[in-house]
Amino acid sequence: MHVIGLVSDTHIPRRAKELPGVLLQGLQGVDLILHAGDLVDGTVLQTLGAIAPVVAVAGNMDPPDLRKQLGTVRLLTVNKCQIGLIHGDGTHGTTKSRALTAFPAADCIVFGHSHQPLVERHGSVLLVNPGSPTDRRLSPKFSYGLLYVNEGKAHAEIIYF
Repeated sequence: MHVIGLVSDTHIPRRAKELPGVLLQGLQGVDLILHAGDLVDGTVLQTLGAIAPVVAVAGNMDPPDLRKQLGTVRLLTVNKCQIGLIHGDGTHGTTKSRALTAFPAADCIVFGHSHQPLVERHGSVLLVNPGSPTDRRLSPKFSYGLLYVNEGKAHAEIIYF
């Protein structure tokens, strides 16, 4: 089984000077970290990369150089599971519907933008929004996610703090 840390909407340094220690501790031991955009500062990649390999996409608040470096969509396969990674910003539909439209054949889609944690099945697709570890918005707590992938099957949990 692969354990993947899920992070989005860190907004460093606008919402926090650095990533919270509880997040960094909680990601210890994961095989991979996915960041669904709005890093704002590229040093977030280095901080997370000291824990595990990182795959990230840019969000609407990321500067042009980071958007160019990361791109806005990624599709990867982990342990026979196709995982789509997108921030989810846009003008048509909801964040969730934009994520679903971007990856019609994925087994799992990880997205951000709304800062609202979510684990939900849409047909055979697992949708996960890890929320934000630095900007709760309307959520009662900060959050990140863990995705467990085994032989093409995936399940996820949100970790609140």
